[in-house]
Amino acid sequence: MGSLRLTLCTTLLAVTALTTPAAHAADGAAVAVTPSSPAPGTDIALRVSGCADRTGTAVSAAFVADVRLTGADGTLVGETRVRTELRAGSYDVQVTCGEMSHKAAVTVVQEPSPHTSPVAPVQAGGGGTAHLAAADARAAGPGTAQAVTGLVLAGVAAAAVVLRRVRRSRGTD
Repeated sequence: MGSLRLTLCTTLLAVTALTTPAAHAADGAAVAVTPSSPAPGTDIALRVSGCADRTGTAVSAAFVADVRLTGADGTLVGETRVRTELRAGSYDVQVTCGEMSHKAAVTVVQEPSPHTSPVAPVQAGGGGTAHLAAADARAAGPGTAQAVTGLVLAGVAAAAVVLRRVRRSRGTD
């Protein structure tokens, strides 16, 4: 699970670095927001370049909470969510790392809200057998024939184990 998480985080950072237009702050630092124009309630990722420290914070009235930024080599990253009650517009973002302070802006757009759940959800689980899993298990339980077959197979397995042990004890194996 750890390598999957690392792979996904690395991919997110690479996509952010290659595709997101950066909002340049007045002091030359770059603050990138992914997605670049989020809607209210959207999770966003921040990428700040030009910071000498390994940690920092980003504060904005548009964010649900202050963003804790971490990283190395002058690039810090962090995640937060845009407040759901915001109106469309531009909101200031104050980034602080060490003694430096950067200012940028995030543009929130008002988009039609997506459905909170799928309109036509896929019956997932077990590949193409989801319709079989939905059946009542008590109605389709094992019958007498399956129970007898299971007991016979268990007996054959036990006999094979006993015969194997007898051969080993005689030294014929």
